[in-house]
Amino acid sequence: MEYNPKAGKFSPLANWLLVPENSKRPALMLGTSSDRIGTPSGQSFYLTASKNVRGEGKPVLAPYLAFTYGTYEDKFRLGGGMSIGITQRLNSMILFDGVHVHPMLSFDYLKHTFSFLLVRGRDPGISYSVSF
Repeated sequence: MEYNPKAGKFSPLANWLLVPENSKRPALMLGTSSDRIGTPSGQSFYLTASKNVRGEGKPVLAPYLAFTYGTYEDKFRLGGGMSIGITQRLNSMILFDGVHVHPMLSFDYLKHTFSFLLVRGRDPGISYSVSF
């Protein structure tokens, strides 16, 4: 579940790995979350392809493309971005949701991730997630 304090709403957040990445093909994931960052309501459903172009054992450099349907505007969008591994625990991500760019810096500790992002490249925000 994810919580949007601005909208005062909880929404489902789920990702399913359809096809794992290997040396020749990208990973494919199917997922759902709240609609684009900054929308007051809505749910999104997406298919994402990502590939670490640096290879195993090296810091991550993984571009991704996402085909997304958002219920807020009842539209399909093409988004994408890049995950950039800085250290084992520190990661930068550039997110393009099909409308706006949102840079993010994340720190992982065990199953916890703490993130700082700039919504639309200017408005600061924070995120916390736990994996299980």
